[in-house]
Amino acid sequence: MIISKLVLKNWRNFRSVDVSLTDRVFIIGPNASGKSNLLDALRFLRDIAKPGGGLQQAITERGGLSKVRCLAARKEPDVEVEVELSENGHGPKYTYAIGIRQQVRGYRQPFLRHERVSKDGETLLARPDAQDLTDQLRLTQTHLEQISANAKFRVVSRFFESIRYLHVVPQLLRHPEAFQGPGSSEDPYGRNFLEQVAKTPERTKASRLRRIEAALREAVPQLAKLTDTKDPAGIPHLEAVYEHWRPNAGRQREDQFSDGTIRLIGLFWSLLEGDAPLLLEEPELSLHREIVKRLPALFARLQRKRKRQLFISTHSWDLLSDKGIGAEEILILKPSKDGTDVELGKSNPELSNLLDSGLSVADAALPRTSPPNLQQLALFE
Repeated sequence: MIISKLVLKNWRNFRSVDVSLTDRVFIIGPNASGKSNLLDALRFLRDIAKPGGGLQQAITERGGLSKVRCLAARKEPDVEVEVELSENGHGPKYTYAIGIRQQVRGYRQPFLRHERVSKDGETLLARPDAQDLTDQLRLTQTHLEQISANAKFRVVSRFFESIRYLHVVPQLLRHPEAFQGPGSSEDPYGRNFLEQVAKTPERTKASRLRRIEAALREAVPQLAKLTDTKDPAGIPHLEAVYEHWRPNAGRQREDQFSDGTIRLIGLFWSLLEGDAPLLLEEPELSLHREIVKRLPALFARLQRKRKRQLFISTHSWDLLSDKGIGAEEILILKPSKDGTDVELGKSNPELSNLLDSGLSVADAALPRTSPPNLQQLALFE
């Protein structure tokens, strides 16, 4: 399944969003336009559905409903997220919708204004129901997070739970002990990436590392071998062997890897890890532009094998210069005083015509995301 449609109301930067999605989505826009927040709407559904999660924790982790609700919402108190899930992109199979409001008295908890699920147009869940109206505390939890209540649409819960997000921070992987904050079971920033690799079944791990090693040989000069190992204390490491004029002098562990090498390893590993939707935030960071140019083709090739949906936020001209990226795959974020608007590239006839004439998304769409008064930056003193 893929997420074939996303509808948001009063979610962070966005007062209103209603866009169709394909199995590859490129999200572009200026700084602070809401690219990360758009991805976070999908993470939010994942955080509700995952074991140990739930609505209350998902809202608390985001600083409360007041931090989630769009500042431009004014007198509209509800926050709404709705998605359609389709099999291979052919027609909606499931629809899940949730509306949330904060209690005005008491504990001021977020509660459900509605929770709806349908399958091929047939209603499976419509809340609040009669039991909710007699016990409103029930509305502080979704049925999505409750095994006893989601039997008819558990496939939706499992799908949301499977969503993965990646934005590896090389410094966290090299020096996890320097990070004093609480850990995360998801570990999107790579703090416990080496432990995840070590816990992977041996055959699966060996297969992935061989494939990553083959790719790194082409992308990283002199790298000849990549393996996992453990030190005398049992702490897992990654070790690379580089071709060198001195025998055995070219061995390095992850604390000596470049930022680009670490990010490539994390990216390749995540792409090989299952077939769940994957949210990639600025995968071009720290990478040579010639590598970045080849990422869209790499994504497409892996998707043909795994049928995996990818969401990619990016500023990169090099990444978007691939002419295989179509107008239907582009979401353009446009900030305004009333929140950020989201435009599907395909819905803009001028942009579609430019792409049809042979221009790339980098040429035709990326300039549209430039701040209007950017030339004034040169006057900074």
